[in-house]
Amino acid sequence: MKIVKVSYTTSADYAAQNIANVQAVMNELQQLNAGGINYNTCLQEDGKTFIHTAFFKTEEDEQILNELSSFKQFRQALKASDPEVPPKQDRLTLVGTSTEIFKSETATHEI
Repeated sequence: MKIVKVSYTTSADYAAQNIANVQAVMNELQQLNAGGINYNTCLQEDGKTFIHTAFFKTEEDEQILNELSSFKQFRQALKASDPEVPPKQDRLTLVGTSTEIFKSETATHEI
């Protein structure tokens, strides 16, 4: 598993557009139903600082996200918006979780 966190601060004027661009990525991911990607975006209280956390089951899953047209457009638009704080990427290691991030395809549920 690979975990990536990206944080950045947009201008206040660009935040609403960034939210719309993020939602376009989420919509495309939901349509793909890519089971090896768990991607979340949160907005801090200041209304302009975003934190993205992506969990990838495999390297191929990371490539799926990076190749999405909506993701490419999101990244280009963010760069062109001249963020107050540019994106900073961190690699994370999972220590624990309250729920399964990736459900096993072979798992069976007993009733």
